[in-house]
Amino acid sequence: MKLNYRRTCFVGLAFLSICAFWQVYDNIIPLILKYTFHIDDTLTGAVMALDNILALFMLPVFGRFSDNTRTAIGRRMPYILGGTIGALAFMFLLPVAERSDNLVLFFAGLGLVLVSMATYRSPAVALMPDVTPKPLRSQGNAVINLMGAVGGMLMLAAMQFLLPAAREGEPYRPNYLPIFIVLGVCMAVCVALLFWKINEPACVAQMESESAGLEPEPEPDEPQGGAALDGAKLRSLLLILASVALWFMGYNAVTSGFSRYATQELNGSFSMILMVCTAAAIVSYLPVGYIAARIGRKKTILLGVAMLAASFFAASFFHSVTPLLYVFFVLAGMGWAFINVNSYPMVVELSRGSDVGRYTGYYYTVSMAAQIITPVVSGFLMGHVGYRTLFPYAALFVAASFVTMLFVRHGDARPEAKKGLEAFDQDD
Repeated sequence: MKLNYRRTCFVGLAFLSICAFWQVYDNIIPLILKYTFHIDDTLTGAVMALDNILALFMLPVFGRFSDNTRTAIGRRMPYILGGTIGALAFMFLLPVAERSDNLVLFFAGLGLVLVSMATYRSPAVALMPDVTPKPLRSQGNAVINLMGAVGGMLMLAAMQFLLPAAREGEPYRPNYLPIFIVLGVCMAVCVALLFWKINEPACVAQMESESAGLEPEPEPDEPQGGAALDGAKLRSLLLILASVALWFMGYNAVTSGFSRYATQELNGSFSMILMVCTAAAIVSYLPVGYIAARIGRKKTILLGVAMLAASFFAASFFHSVTPLLYVFFVLAGMGWAFINVNSYPMVVELSRGSDVGRYTGYYYTVSMAAQIITPVVSGFLMGHVGYRTLFPYAALFVAASFVTMLFVRHGDARPEAKKGLEAFDQDD
């Protein structure tokens, strides 16, 4: 059994569009809040948490809705199309509001865009496991994350070329409209290609045919798509979700605060540093899928957590942009790839085909809850204690996730079956 890379790449276009949007959101919105509307770091952190507050409620809801949706174009596709159209319709209110100093219009547009994005994130992510057999989901998730990293890289490159660097002592207020135009074109093209190239019902049927014999049928008294996990599997699920929360507490603190940190502490371009980090992740994604297939998802994640924590800890000692700082951001990008490729498949490995959207919702509920808290807390520390708190804060939470992952016992991929159920791993 081999992963269908062509199909998976097309499926990943939805995630590419999502990651392109969040790259702009995480880096541009804080600059607008700080330099156009003069909102302090604590309140900026609170605003940056708004998307995660919405997502906390909406991602599991729309994940479950899409589980129960039946249309001629599939379960997930209606949400992907509708959410993208909504986001495209409202995102251009943001640069218009920024140019006109209209804070009310800015927040109205921001709210509408975030609602639109939240309606299709879980369905877009759930599409990959819908069309990928369980043993291949780490490799599939590697491709999906590679596509997402490409989306982030495209927008970082756009910001590098279209936005001037901040100058010490001068107000920073460039024209953001070209960035949003590039973003809108990227999102529209990606989702149009996805809809053109992927027949969701046919791909799901093909996956079900390929998966025949890989896992046992449920017992007659076991309800399909809603069976409770036994105690050991539930403990593993909770520990995985706790780990997800902890490393997102650290990682999102950096992604949501780094553009401000770089302008204040490093006197350098934040986009170039993040491009190097993202490039390292892109190079790592596909090899990580194969590494996980050889040594297991848990061990691969632990290795990535160690790399990410060490990188954040080391970054706290830099006061300017140097070649060695780029080295540590390369290591951080690689570490994040090791984590991100394998964490979501560990969660959905514990699901059944009919409730992948629900488990996707669990994953994103926990990750978004962490991302509600961390921009506020890290923003408060940056504003009241000092910007130098950012990387020690991030390193501490990432290191804590290493401890919780040590005790996970379930969620690794089952080996490929040669004959019926012979390769079925009873521990998963």
